[in-house]
Amino acid sequence: MRLTTKGRYAVTAMLDLALHAQRGPVSLADISKRQGISLSYLEQLFAKLRQNTLVSSVRGPGGGYRLSRAAAEIFVAQIIDAVNESIDVTNCGGEGNCHQGDVCLTHYLWCDLSEQIHDFLSGISLQSLVDRNDIQSVAKRQDSQEQAGHSLEKISSDAM
Repeated sequence: MRLTTKGRYAVTAMLDLALHAQRGPVSLADISKRQGISLSYLEQLFAKLRQNTLVSSVRGPGGGYRLSRAAAEIFVAQIIDAVNESIDVTNCGGEGNCHQGDVCLTHYLWCDLSEQIHDFLSGISLQSLVDRNDIQSVAKRQDSQEQAGHSLEKISSDAM
């Protein structure tokens, strides 16, 4: 099974948003810096996330995005579905043409596995991820690196 970059980045960006929600709206530029995802790609993803009412945008200075509901009410599978990503472990993309145009011997096994994975991800909320100690420690490291980057930028601009 392979989840494409679109699904992985969408979940990563939404988790970043949930982790920083207490600070108010989060800019895509900040998510881009912390997560190493291009800003233009984030803009495309967040357009879909907004269409699917997972996030809302706040305009103006200090604007950005916020979760449209509590992190406990947003599940990983919803995020993946919102960006039109499928969770599919078949070789045929679920089309049923895996063996010379017909269903292969193991097609239904892989379809069942795809469904199990989707069900598994439907039970994982953003809040349950935010609450994990391992994720908290990664977020603290990323925030520290971001702060160090801002300090270096300020030092170089002050030196000019």
